Amino acid sequence: MSRNIEGSRIDQVLQGAVDAGAVPHVAAIAADADGVFYEGAAGVRLDDAGAKPVSTSTHFRIMSMTKMVATVAALQQVERGELDLSAPVERYVPDFAELQVLDGFDGDTPRLRAPRSKATVKQLITHTSGLTYWFWNEDLVKYEQVTGIPNVVPGDMAAFKAPLVADPGTKFEYGINTDWLGRVVEAVAGSTLDVVIKENITGPLGMDDTMFALDEARQANKTPVHVKGEDGKWISAGNVLPDDPQWWAGGHGLHSTPRDYIRFERALLRGGELDGVRILSRETVDAAFTDQLDGAPMPTEIRTADAPITDTLKLGEGWAWGYGLLINTQDVPGARRAGTGAWAGLFNTHFFIDRTTGICASIYTNSLPFITEHEAWKLYGDFEAALYASL
Repeated sequence: MSRNIEGSRIDQVLQGAVDAGAVPHVAAIAADADGVFYEGAAGVRLDDAGAKPVSTSTHFRIMSMTKMVATVAALQQVERGELDLSAPVERYVPDFAELQVLDGFDGDTPRLRAPRSKATVKQLITHTSGLTYWFWNEDLVKYEQVTGIPNVVPGDMAAFKAPLVADPGTKFEYGINTDWLGRVVEAVAGSTLDVVIKENITGPLGMDDTMFALDEARQANKTPVHVKGEDGKWISAGNVLPDDPQWWAGGHGLHSTPRDYIRFERALLRGGELDGVRILSRETVDAAFTDQLDGAPMPTEIRTADAPITDTLKLGEGWAWGYGLLINTQDVPGARRAGTGAWAGLFNTHFFIDRTTGICASIYTNSLPFITEHEAWKLYGDFEAALYASL
C-alpha cells in the first residue's frame, strides 16, 4: 500500500506561490514504490481559449527532463551489447569529428582548434564532452551571433555545428550533449528517437501521454510557456519551440504530464522495473545514481549568459553527476537524502528520486526565466520541504 500523508501543507505551498505571483500555475506529484500518494495543483494556464486550471493531467513541455529518458534509451542499448560507452561519438555519428574547440575570439573571429582527445559516448551522458548551451556560456552566445549558427530552440539541424568550449573529459559543461546522444541512439537503432523511446520506454511503462509531437487533443491540453509582462503579471509567450523540428531532441523535446512522468520516476525508484515491466537492470540503475564524472570537477555555480532565459544556477558544494542525473553526495536537512538523483527542465519543471527515503516527486510550471531564485526556485525548495515534513 502506498503511504498516506497530510497534503494540506503542500497544497498551501503551491497556492501560496501562485497567489504571490512567483509562478503562473503549478502542479506537483509524489509517489513511492507502491504508487502515487500526493498530487495537487494551483493556478491557471493562459491560452487562446482563455484561462484554464492546470492539474497533474495537464501537458507540459518537460524540456531537459527529456534527458534522462534519452539516457535510459542509450543505457538499454549498452545492456543489449549494441552501444559502447567508451567509444568515440564519431564512431556512431561521423560528423561529430568535425567539431573543434572554441578558444576565444580575435575581434569577432572565433579561434578554433582541434580537441586534445576524442569525446566518448559516456562523456555525452555526463556532460563532460566539452559541449555547452548558449544560456550558460557567453562565448557560445557570441559565436552564434557572429556565425549565424542557431541554438537548439528552432529545431534546425545546423545547431549541431556548435563547437566544443572545453577539451573532452576536462570539466562539466552542461549543454547539447544529450541531443548528440539521441543521434547516437538513432544510429545504433536504425530508427528515429521518437520510435525508440515509444517502443522501449514510454510504451512498456504505459506512458501514453509522453511524446515529442502531440496530437490535436493533447495540444488542447497543453500549457504554453508564460513570462511576466511589463506590469509584472503573467502572460502567455506561446509555444516557444516548434512542433515540427528537423530532429527529435533527446535533450529537450518531450511533452508529458505529471501523472505520466511519475511512472518513469517510479521505475527508476524501483530499480528499473514497474508493474512487471523492466526497462533497466538494477545494476545499471545503481550506476546511474553513482558519480560518473571520472574526476572532472562539478561546478558550484553556473553563471547565466542569457538572463531572460535563466538565472544563475547556484549549486554549492556536494554535488556530482551520474548517468543523466544530478546526484547530491550529502543529506539535505529536512529534504532529500544523499544519493538522490534529480534534474529539471528549462521551463521550470523539476524531479527527484530519493531511493533511501523511498520516494520520488516532481513539480511543474511552464514559465521563464528558469530557476528564478525567489520565485520558481524557491517554490521547488518549499515543495520539497513540505513534502518531507508530511512523511
